[in-house]
Amino acid sequence: MKTTLTKRIVTAGLRGFYRNRTVSLSSIFILTITLSIITAFYLFHAIFTYTLDQIREKVDVRIYFTTDATEEQITDVKAKILGLSQVKAVTYTSREQALLDFKQKHAGDQLTLQALDELGVNPFGASLSIVAKDTSQYEAIANQLTKDSPLLSSASGAVDQINYYQLKDSIDKLNNIIGWVNTVGFWLSIIFILMSCMIVYNTIRLAIFVYRDEIAVMKLVGASNMFIRGPFVVEAILYAVVATIITLVIFYPATIWFTKKTVFFFEGMNLNSYYLTHILSLSGLLLLSGLLLSIISSLLAVRKYLKV
Repeated sequence: MKTTLTKRIVTAGLRGFYRNRTVSLSSIFILTITLSIITAFYLFHAIFTYTLDQIREKVDVRIYFTTDATEEQITDVKAKILGLSQVKAVTYTSREQALLDFKQKHAGDQLTLQALDELGVNPFGASLSIVAKDTSQYEAIANQLTKDSPLLSSASGAVDQINYYQLKDSIDKLNNIIGWVNTVGFWLSIIFILMSCMIVYNTIRLAIFVYRDEIAVMKLVGASNMFIRGPFVVEAILYAVVATIITLVIFYPATIWFTKKTVFFFEGMNLNSYYLTHILSLSGLLLLSGLLLSIISSLLAVRKYLKV
Protein backbone atom coordinates (compact mmCIF):
# COMPACT_ATOMS: atom_id res chain seq x y z
CA MET A 1 0.00 0.00 0.00
CA LYS A 2 2.77 2.43 0.96
CA THR A 3 4.74 1.50 -2.16
CA THR A 4 1.74 2.19 -4.37
CA LEU A 5 1.08 5.51 -2.64
CA THR A 6 4.73 6.52 -3.04
CA LYS A 7 4.67 5.64 -6.75
CA ARG A 8 1.52 7.71 -7.25
CA ILE A 9 3.04 10.68 -5.41
CA VAL A 10 6.28 10.51 -7.42
CA THR A 11 4.37 10.11 -10.70
CA ALA A 12 2.11 13.05 -9.85
CA GLY A 13 5.14 15.15 -8.94
CA LEU A 14 6.93 14.35 -12.21
CA ARG A 15 3.78 15.01 -14.18
CA GLY A 16 3.25 18.35 -12.45
CA PHE A 17 6.89 19.33 -12.99
CA TYR A 18 6.61 18.65 -16.75
CA ARG A 19 3.04 19.87 -17.24
CA ASN A 20 3.69 23.31 -15.74
CA ARG A 21 7.03 23.93 -17.37
CA THR A 22 6.77 27.71 -17.12
CA VAL A 23 6.19 27.56 -13.37
CA SER A 24 8.96 24.97 -12.97
CA LEU A 25 11.43 27.06 -14.97
CA SER A 26 10.60 30.15 -12.90
CA SER A 27 11.16 28.27 -9.65
CA ILE A 28 14.41 26.76 -10.93
CA PHE A 29 15.61 30.18 -12.13
CA ILE A 30 15.02 31.83 -8.74
CA LEU A 31 16.56 28.87 -6.89
CA THR A 32 19.59 28.96 -9.22
CA ILE A 33 20.13 32.63 -8.37
CA THR A 34 19.92 31.78 -4.68
CA LEU A 35 22.40 28.91 -5.00
CA SER A 36 24.68 31.14 -7.09
CA ILE A 37 24.77 33.64 -4.22
CA ILE A 38 25.69 30.82 -1.83
CA THR A 39 28.41 29.63 -4.24
CA ALA A 40 29.78 33.15 -4.61
CA PHE A 41 30.03 33.48 -0.83
CA TYR A 42 31.67 30.05 -0.64
CA LEU A 43 34.35 31.04 -3.17
CA PHE A 44 34.74 34.53 -1.69
CA HIS A 45 35.42 32.95 1.69
CA ALA A 46 38.12 30.79 0.06
CA ILE A 47 39.76 33.85 -1.52
CA PHE A 48 39.52 35.84 1.70
CA THR A 49 41.00 33.00 3.75
CA TYR A 50 43.84 32.55 1.25
CA THR A 51 44.59 36.29 1.26
CA LEU A 52 44.63 36.43 5.05
CA ASP A 53 46.93 33.41 5.19
CA GLN A 54 49.32 35.15 2.80
CA ILE A 55 49.29 38.30 4.94
CA ARG A 56 49.80 36.29 8.13
CA GLU A 57 52.80 34.54 6.59
CA LYS A 58 54.40 37.91 5.88
CA VAL A 59 53.81 39.25 9.40
CA ASP A 60 56.40 38.14 11.92
CA VAL A 61 58.33 39.21 15.00
CA ARG A 62 62.12 39.26 14.65
CA ILE A 63 64.74 38.89 17.33
CA TYR A 64 68.00 40.50 16.23
CA PHE A 65 71.14 39.25 17.95
CA THR A 66 74.39 41.09 18.49
CA THR A 67 77.33 40.27 16.24
CA ASP A 68 79.10 38.39 19.04
CA ALA A 69 76.12 36.14 19.91
CA THR A 70 77.11 32.46 19.83
CA GLU A 71 75.35 29.69 17.89
CA GLU A 72 74.62 27.95 21.20
CA GLN A 73 72.81 30.99 22.58
CA ILE A 74 70.74 31.42 19.42
CA THR A 75 69.89 27.70 19.25
CA ASP A 76 68.83 27.71 22.89
CA VAL A 77 66.50 30.71 22.38
CA LYS A 78 65.04 29.15 19.21
CA ALA A 79 64.26 25.87 21.01
CA LYS A 80 62.52 27.69 23.88
CA ILE A 81 60.46 29.85 21.51
CA LEU A 82 59.34 26.79 19.54
CA GLY A 83 58.00 25.43 22.82
CA LEU A 84 55.48 28.28 23.11
CA SER A 85 51.92 27.25 22.28
CA GLN A 86 51.29 30.46 20.28
CA VAL A 87 54.25 29.92 17.93
CA LYS A 88 53.71 28.35 14.49
CA ALA A 89 57.28 28.48 13.16
CA VAL A 90 60.71 29.98 13.83
CA THR A 91 63.17 30.68 11.01
CA TYR A 92 66.87 31.24 11.64
CA THR A 93 68.87 33.68 9.52
CA SER A 94 72.64 33.55 9.97
CA ARG A 95 74.96 36.55 9.85
CA GLU A 96 76.25 35.46 6.46
CA GLN A 97 72.75 35.10 5.04
CA ALA A 98 71.75 38.50 6.45
CA LEU A 99 74.74 40.08 4.67
CA LEU A 100 73.89 38.29 1.42
CA ASP A 101 70.24 39.38 1.62
CA PHE A 102 71.31 42.98 2.21
CA LYS A 103 73.60 42.94 -0.83
CA GLN A 104 70.87 41.47 -3.03
CA LYS A 105 68.35 44.04 -1.83
CA HIS A 106 70.75 46.93 -2.60
CA ALA A 107 72.25 45.43 -5.73
CA GLY A 108 71.64 48.66 -7.68
CA ASP A 109 72.93 50.99 -4.96
CA GLN A 110 76.68 51.13 -5.53
CA LEU A 111 77.33 53.76 -2.84
CA THR A 112 75.78 51.59 -0.14
CA LEU A 113 77.66 48.49 -1.30
CA GLN A 114 80.92 50.46 -1.46
CA ALA A 115 80.40 51.75 2.09
CA LEU A 116 79.73 48.17 3.24
CA ASP A 117 82.94 46.95 1.61
CA GLU A 118 84.95 49.72 3.29
CA LEU A 119 83.83 48.44 6.71
CA GLY A 120 85.79 45.28 6.12
CA VAL A 121 83.60 43.27 8.52
CA ASN A 122 80.09 41.88 8.55
CA PRO A 123 78.01 44.40 10.55
CA PHE A 124 74.91 42.19 10.67
CA GLY A 125 73.94 39.86 13.46
CA ALA A 126 71.91 36.67 13.18
CA SER A 127 68.14 36.83 13.65
CA LEU A 128 65.13 34.65 14.42
CA SER A 129 61.84 35.21 12.58
CA ILE A 130 58.82 34.15 14.68
CA VAL A 131 55.48 33.40 13.00
CA ALA A 132 52.49 33.08 15.33
CA LYS A 133 49.53 30.77 14.79
CA ASP A 134 47.31 33.85 14.83
CA THR A 135 48.16 37.53 14.47
CA SER A 136 46.38 38.30 17.75
CA GLN A 137 49.00 36.22 19.61
CA TYR A 138 52.05 38.32 18.75
CA GLU A 139 51.66 40.53 21.81
CA ALA A 140 51.60 37.50 24.11
CA ILE A 141 54.76 36.22 22.43
CA ALA A 142 56.48 39.61 22.67
CA ASN A 143 55.65 39.87 26.37
CA GLN A 144 57.63 36.67 26.94
CA LEU A 145 60.68 38.03 25.13
CA THR A 146 61.65 40.82 27.53
CA LYS A 147 65.24 41.17 28.71
CA ASP A 148 64.55 39.71 32.14
CA SER A 149 62.36 36.92 30.78
CA PRO A 150 63.40 33.34 31.70
CA LEU A 151 62.78 32.52 28.06
CA LEU A 152 65.93 34.42 27.08
CA SER A 153 67.75 33.70 30.36
CA SER A 154 71.52 33.74 29.83
CA ALA A 155 71.14 34.77 26.18
CA SER A 156 69.47 38.09 27.05
CA GLY A 157 72.77 39.92 26.66
CA ALA A 158 73.12 38.55 23.15
CA VAL A 159 69.80 40.08 22.01
CA ASP A 160 70.19 43.40 20.21
CA GLN A 161 66.50 44.25 19.64
CA ILE A 162 63.02 42.82 19.13
CA ASN A 163 60.99 44.56 16.43
CA TYR A 164 57.48 43.81 17.72
CA TYR A 165 56.82 47.24 19.15
CA GLN A 166 57.80 48.89 15.85
CA LEU A 167 55.22 46.67 14.11
CA LYS A 168 52.57 46.78 16.84
CA ASP A 169 50.41 49.42 15.15
CA SER A 170 50.43 47.51 11.85
CA ILE A 171 49.59 44.21 13.55
CA ASP A 172 46.76 45.83 15.53
CA LYS A 173 45.32 47.34 12.34
CA LEU A 174 45.49 43.95 10.63
CA ASN A 175 43.66 42.32 13.54
CA ASN A 176 40.98 45.03 13.41
CA ILE A 177 40.52 44.55 9.66
CA ILE A 178 40.22 40.77 10.07
CA GLY A 179 37.63 41.16 12.83
CA TRP A 180 35.68 43.78 10.88
CA VAL A 181 35.59 41.75 7.65
CA ASN A 182 34.53 38.60 9.53
CA THR A 183 31.69 40.47 11.25
CA VAL A 184 30.48 42.19 8.08
CA GLY A 185 30.77 38.95 6.10
CA PHE A 186 28.71 37.08 8.69
CA TRP A 187 25.85 39.61 8.72
CA LEU A 188 25.86 39.98 4.94
CA SER A 189 25.56 36.19 4.66
CA ILE A 190 22.61 36.18 7.06
CA ILE A 191 20.87 39.01 5.17
CA PHE A 192 21.35 37.37 1.76
CA ILE A 193 20.19 33.98 3.05
CA LEU A 194 17.03 35.51 4.53
CA MET A 195 16.36 37.44 1.33
CA SER A 196 16.90 34.28 -0.71
CA CYS A 197 14.52 32.33 1.52
CA MET A 198 11.78 34.93 1.04
CA ILE A 199 12.27 35.04 -2.73
CA VAL A 200 12.20 31.24 -3.09
CA TYR A 201 9.20 30.96 -0.77
CA ASN A 202 7.18 33.58 -2.67
CA THR A 203 8.08 32.05 -6.04
CA ILE A 204 7.01 28.55 -5.02
CA ARG A 205 3.91 29.96 -3.30
CA LEU A 206 2.88 31.58 -6.58
CA ALA A 207 3.54 28.29 -8.36
CA ILE A 208 1.30 26.39 -5.94
CA PHE A 209 -1.36 29.10 -6.26
CA VAL A 210 -2.07 27.65 -9.71
CA TYR A 211 -3.13 24.37 -8.04
CA ARG A 212 -5.36 25.92 -5.37
CA ASP A 213 -8.64 24.69 -6.92
CA GLU A 214 -7.20 21.25 -7.58
CA ILE A 215 -6.00 21.00 -3.97
CA ALA A 216 -9.44 22.04 -2.68
CA VAL A 217 -11.15 19.35 -4.76
CA MET A 218 -8.68 16.67 -3.64
CA LYS A 219 -9.25 17.69 -0.02
CA LEU A 220 -13.04 17.54 -0.39
CA VAL A 221 -12.98 14.03 -1.88
CA GLY A 222 -10.96 12.76 1.07
CA ALA A 223 -7.33 12.87 -0.10
CA SER A 224 -4.87 12.84 2.80
CA ASN A 225 -2.60 15.79 3.49
CA MET A 226 0.44 13.61 2.75
CA PHE A 227 -0.93 12.67 -0.67
CA ILE A 228 -1.59 16.32 -1.49
CA ARG A 229 1.79 17.54 -0.22
CA GLY A 230 3.77 14.67 -1.75
CA PRO A 231 3.78 15.79 -5.42
CA PHE A 232 4.84 19.30 -4.43
CA VAL A 233 7.70 17.88 -2.37
CA VAL A 234 8.77 15.80 -5.39
CA GLU A 235 8.66 18.93 -7.57
CA ALA A 236 10.68 20.82 -4.92
CA ILE A 237 13.33 18.09 -4.98
CA LEU A 238 13.51 18.35 -8.78
CA TYR A 239 13.87 22.14 -8.52
CA ALA A 240 16.79 21.71 -6.10
CA VAL A 241 18.56 19.04 -8.17
CA VAL A 242 18.25 20.91 -11.48
CA ALA A 243 19.20 24.27 -9.89
CA THR A 244 22.27 22.68 -8.26
CA ILE A 245 23.45 21.21 -11.57
CA ILE A 246 22.93 24.49 -13.42
CA THR A 247 24.79 26.45 -10.72
CA LEU A 248 27.76 24.08 -10.81
CA VAL A 249 27.89 24.22 -14.62
CA ILE A 250 27.73 28.04 -14.64
CA PHE A 251 30.51 28.50 -12.07
CA TYR A 252 32.97 26.15 -13.79
CA PRO A 253 33.78 28.53 -16.71
CA ALA A 254 33.34 31.49 -14.34
CA THR A 255 36.17 30.24 -12.12
CA ILE A 256 38.37 29.64 -15.18
CA TRP A 257 37.80 33.23 -16.31
CA PHE A 258 38.38 34.60 -12.80
CA THR A 259 41.62 32.63 -12.44
CA LYS A 260 42.97 34.03 -15.73
CA LYS A 261 42.12 37.59 -14.67
CA THR A 262 43.66 37.30 -11.19
CA VAL A 263 46.64 35.02 -11.89
CA PHE A 264 49.08 37.82 -10.98
CA PHE A 265 46.96 39.41 -8.25
CA PHE A 266 46.37 36.23 -6.21
CA GLU A 267 49.78 34.65 -6.65
CA GLY A 268 49.46 30.93 -5.96
CA MET A 269 45.65 31.04 -5.72
CA ASN A 270 44.00 29.08 -8.55
CA LEU A 271 40.28 29.45 -7.98
CA ASN A 272 39.39 26.93 -10.68
CA SER A 273 41.60 24.27 -9.07
CA TYR A 274 40.07 25.07 -5.68
CA TYR A 275 36.59 24.80 -7.23
CA LEU A 276 37.32 21.37 -8.75
CA THR A 277 39.02 20.12 -5.59
CA HIS A 278 36.06 21.10 -3.41
CA ILE A 279 33.30 20.41 -5.91
CA LEU A 280 31.90 17.47 -3.93
CA SER A 281 31.57 19.44 -0.71
CA LEU A 282 30.19 22.43 -2.64
CA SER A 283 27.69 20.18 -4.46
CA GLY A 284 26.52 18.76 -1.15
CA LEU A 285 26.14 22.25 0.31
CA LEU A 286 24.16 23.52 -2.69
CA LEU A 287 21.94 20.45 -2.90
CA LEU A 288 21.20 20.52 0.81
CA SER A 289 20.50 24.27 0.72
CA GLY A 290 18.28 23.88 -2.35
CA LEU A 291 16.35 20.98 -0.82
CA LEU A 292 15.79 22.80 2.46
CA LEU A 293 14.69 26.02 0.77
CA SER A 294 12.40 24.42 -1.81
CA ILE A 295 10.86 21.69 0.36
CA ILE A 296 10.20 23.95 3.34
CA SER A 297 8.80 26.64 1.03
CA SER A 298 6.53 24.08 -0.65
CA LEU A 299 5.24 22.71 2.64
CA LEU A 300 4.56 26.20 4.00
CA ALA A 301 2.92 27.38 0.78
CA VAL A 302 0.60 24.38 0.38
CA ARG A 303 -0.44 24.44 4.05
CA LYS A 304 -2.78 27.36 3.41
CA TYR A 305 -4.81 25.40 0.86
CA LEU A 306 -5.16 22.30 3.02
CA LYS A 307 -7.69 24.10 5.21
CA VAL A 308 -11.03 23.63 3.53
